[in-house]
Amino acid sequence: MNTSTIIILVIVIAIAALALKGSIGHFKGEGGCCDTGGGTLPDNKELQGAKIGEKTVHIEGMHCENCKNRVERAINRIDGAAAKVDLKRKTAVVSLDRDVSDEEIRKAVEELDYKVVMIE
Repeated sequence: MNTSTIIILVIVIAIAALALKGSIGHFKGEGGCCDTGGGTLPDNKELQGAKIGEKTVHIEGMHCENCKNRVERAINRIDGAAAKVDLKRKTAVVSLDRDVSDEEIRKAVEELDYKVVMIE
């Protein structure tokens, strides 16, 4: 190996190490992809009335705790809905105390640039 090959190899290894470090931090919820200013946890919303139903929302595009928190906050802003998001399963279980349309839930999630795959 000549000197220029070694220098290029060292540079490539350094870039790969920095990229790996950034990826690991991102998946721990430390990334800058999502609402880094909103790193606070969403409030645990309590329904005001008796629970009349539940919907499971399947969501693509969530990668970290910040994504999870953003989705929970968005759904919790809907009157009559309280969400618990499971990042590993890529789902939000939405408890309801009144009739809330699938479209209203879908809009709240997709305005954050996530994709609702299905609501059941």
